[in-house]
Amino acid sequence: MLDVLLTRLKQKHRTMAYPAGPSPELPPRFAGRPVIAAELCSEGCRECAAVCPTAAVQAVAGGVRLDMGRCLFCRACERSCSRQAIAFGKDHRLSAGRREDLIVGAERPAAAPARHALAERLFKRSFKLRQVSAGGCNACEADSNVLGTLAWDMGRFGIQFVASPRHADGLLITGPVTRNMLLALKKTYEAVPSPKVVIAVGACAVSGGCYAGHPEQCDGAAAVLPVDLFIPGCPPHPLTILDGLLRFIGRIPEAAAG
Repeated sequence: MLDVLLTRLKQKHRTMAYPAGPSPELPPRFAGRPVIAAELCSEGCRECAAVCPTAAVQAVAGGVRLDMGRCLFCRACERSCSRQAIAFGKDHRLSAGRREDLIVGAERPAAAPARHALAERLFKRSFKLRQVSAGGCNACEADSNVLGTLAWDMGRFGIQFVASPRHADGLLITGPVTRNMLLALKKTYEAVPSPKVVIAVGACAVSGGCYAGHPEQCDGAAAVLPVDLFIPGCPPHPLTILDGLLRFIGRIPEAAAG
């Protein structure tokens, strides 16, 4: 027991200072918010759109647009573009309150608003979520659950996952919502007391991801429930998820987040 206590004293305080301090260091391979340079885009070139496995990239007049809600962040489009007109930056702020705000173009380079007036008014100091894996692969689930560890400690903001939907303020949904999980998800949503919110985490929950169009799933949570916050990624980094949650409940003002 003494060895355990001494080890803990040597470790000291491990919880990161974010958002009061700097963001944690991101890995070199981190793919953040896409950056599109329309002036470098070749007219009529569709190479980036052709290689996208989920049709997230669309060639439009004057450049391309990328739907982060469908994007797997595989960087195939970035590698295919010889002109470097499309690239993935280091901005972790991907969340948006509206599905259409996940579509990035040269004219929309900044992070989209995620603040929710009702959530800020009611859940700013205490926000309880029931996490539902609606057919997920466990990647988004793992990156959500890691927020409860000592290093991230989202509980210091009053955000916690709870075991029962009756104790929750809303749902955090991962996975494309498979047919086998549809009834369970609807019953879980009905069990959450009103007023309640719904958060879709990951490409599958936002749009169906790589399973979009498959008859055994519903193409995401918004097809069956009203979604109040979209957090894209495959999977989204824990920092992306935490940033989205904090902006959603007003713990990070949108002006400061930008």
